[in-house]
Amino acid sequence: MKVLLINGSARKQGNTFLALSEVAKQLEKNGIEAEIVQIGTQPVRGCIACGQCKAKEMGRCVFDDDICNRISAKLDDADALIIGSPVYYGQPNGSVLSLVQRMFFSAGAKVQNKPAAAVCVCRRGGATAAFQTMNMPFQMMNMPVVTSQYWNLVYGREEGQAALDIEGMQTMRTLANNMAWLLKKIHANGSLDLPEREPWAPMHFIRSPKDC
Repeated sequence: MKVLLINGSARKQGNTFLALSEVAKQLEKNGIEAEIVQIGTQPVRGCIACGQCKAKEMGRCVFDDDICNRISAKLDDADALIIGSPVYYGQPNGSVLSLVQRMFFSAGAKVQNKPAAAVCVCRRGGATAAFQTMNMPFQMMNMPVVTSQYWNLVYGREEGQAALDIEGMQTMRTLANNMAWLLKKIHANGSLDLPEREPWAPMHFIRSPKDC
């Protein structure tokens, strides 16, 4: 079993990386493979709602000039997903949001029913708001959200300070233990026994006069 961890910080060895590394090390202690992929420093374009990925059944975004499709391809071999991000103005890194929105829309079949978790790293405040934002797409993709002993938050400003957050690091290890436990339960019988799903019944709240 394998967990893909996405480092949504432009700082390759920053505090977000430290938090995810703590998770990865604990996963490996539980016999679960872990791979950390950094989002990098290059721009990540936002979704323009062109719909080409769906119309052409591509399984990837039509735009192939950034990291989105390369990370989407890694989802084929991943049994679970953890996304980490620094907190900017009470929100996740904008590049992470762009990545998740395009990846889940164009390659959403690759994440269905796979356990997921978000990790947020901040200096002082805004972490819970960013954490909530990052968890919402998981719920729309039928992904079981893995919890810990507290919200998955780590504190630190300067590079390396996250390691000094004793409770935060413990929270990361507990998250890893819970993720490993759930994965082993899911794969216990050697095959996935996924829940039966009703056909999607989409609707919106705009009504034409004839429908009123």
